[in-house]
Amino acid sequence: MNNAEERIELTNGINKGDTIILPFPSFDSELRFITDKKKEIRGFWFNYNKGANYKIPFFANFNPKPRKIEEASGNLNGKWETHFSPETNDEEDALGIISQNQNHITGTFRTETGDYRFLEGYIDGSKFYLSAFDGSHAFLLNGTIKDQKVQGFFYSGKHYSTNFVATYNPNFELRDPDSITMLKGDSRDFTLDLKTLDGKNYHFPNDDTKGKVVIIQIMGTWCPNCMDETNYYKELYDKYHSKGLEIISIGYEAADSFEDQAKKILTLKQRKNLNFTFLVGGKASKGIASEQFSMLNEVISFPTSIYIGRDGEVKRIHTGFNGPGTGEVYLEYVKKTNALIESLLGIN
Repeated sequence: MNNAEERIELTNGINKGDTIILPFPSFDSELRFITDKKKEIRGFWFNYNKGANYKIPFFANFNPKPRKIEEASGNLNGKWETHFSPETNDEEDALGIISQNQNHITGTFRTETGDYRFLEGYIDGSKFYLSAFDGSHAFLLNGTIKDQKVQGFFYSGKHYSTNFVATYNPNFELRDPDSITMLKGDSRDFTLDLKTLDGKNYHFPNDDTKGKVVIIQIMGTWCPNCMDETNYYKELYDKYHSKGLEIISIGYEAADSFEDQAKKILTLKQRKNLNFTFLVGGKASKGIASEQFSMLNEVISFPTSIYIGRDGEVKRIHTGFNGPGTGEVYLEYVKKTNALIESLLGIN
């Protein structure tokens, strides 16, 4: 499965009669193909993080003929100041970053809580279509471009849709993600009391983290931005753990019971071969996370990360995550964060 530059391999298939079940490698979801016709495939996408009965039907027909589309009459290349649900209480600012090569378009939308990852599609005359499907999210954005302005609609699965507007603006920027979530008290007043995956009490700080550089990650296994960040943190941990880096990842899950929440987090830990510490936060709720992290002004995003130095002081709080789909933005973040970790560890 391809989403622009992203490749997702569904390899652990299960045959049940005329049905092929393909679980997604990173999320609690699966495709079920029914192959009872030679030139047609149909089935359902099940996303269990949204409930046992959350499913969307799909079908595909074999067609060797290329799609007929008109020559592009607009240019989507560049940066777009974007507003989802404009002029409502739910309005959200975003920065669209689009590349266009004739009719083919790729890109993403950055928000202050994360990015829309790898989007790909085409422009047909003045109409465009961008989509992505990674097992956790099924995104579709379509709209019309005219005179460097866009009007469109955004669909997420079958449960959410809204309109959006965008204007070409190469100077538009979002707030610095290091300036959104803040510590309310002293930079040393950072403590946690949560449960490990086997239900034991865990207090931070403790003897195992004393004198070390610690990253505390607030995340969920259902969250693609969180998984992009976790992939990066694995690289960071493998490189710097021996020099004094610890990572504590706290999962907030769609499941209701502690046991099921812990199971989902353990599955992630084993699947990605992660060796850092995992704790259970509870239900996937920013309100619950904000209560547990009462020393912060608010938890507005999964993920959110807190960076703590060897002296026990909070050095940085990073809201959201802009992953590989954002290109240069992601590469700059990696460069900046690696430099911060090396500085905190005292590596010259």
